Amino acid sequence: MQPKEPENLDVEGLLRGIYKIADAPESAPEGAPRVQLLGSGVGFPWVTEAARLLAEDWGVAAETWSVTSWNELARDGGAAEEWNYLHPSDEPRTPYVTSKLADSDGPFIAVSDFMRAVPDQIAKWVPGDYYSLGTDGFGFADTRAAARRFFHVDAQSVAVQALAALAKRGEVKQEVVQEAFDKYRIGDPTAMRGVEQEGGDA
Repeated sequence: MQPKEPENLDVEGLLRGIYKIADAPESAPEGAPRVQLLGSGVGFPWVTEAARLLAEDWGVAAETWSVTSWNELARDGGAAEEWNYLHPSDEPRTPYVTSKLADSDGPFIAVSDFMRAVPDQIAKWVPGDYYSLGTDGFGFADTRAAARRFFHVDAQSVAVQALAALAKRGEVKQEVVQEAFDKYRIGDPTAMRGVEQEGGDA
């Protein structure tokens, strides 16, 4: 499920693998800690909801990005590295994802309904602290919502990962991470029973 086309769509970004969907929600306080949420496919609605939770519950400003192809970004990064290796005297090329995210503040949280190895392909070219969430396994829950919680890719789990990343940087208190973990019952897949979240059939 791809997000609704934003105004002034970044067509180049869409075709090359990543484009920004939205700045932080207006409900985020001025001067709030910042984080970047990268989502793909059916997982994109989870990062949108996580951005809302971070702003309204925890005072964190989260910007959202749609990743249309982790693979394309990885191919581009590898091609840039190969070109730089073969042309040591020329000005080095910068991977597209590196230049795209260069001016973004805060840690980067990548969310996919694929195995974490898929978003991890671009880790070395992301210009900052990078954390990935994915579905490494199968058969652990009786509903899709419970499976998302088990793998920590639902909106609440994404929000907790973002808070943990900010705590590691000293931008939020560690107690806030525990508070969010308890509030959302992150360790309990059954907490998602009856909870509807967008995100297709994955």
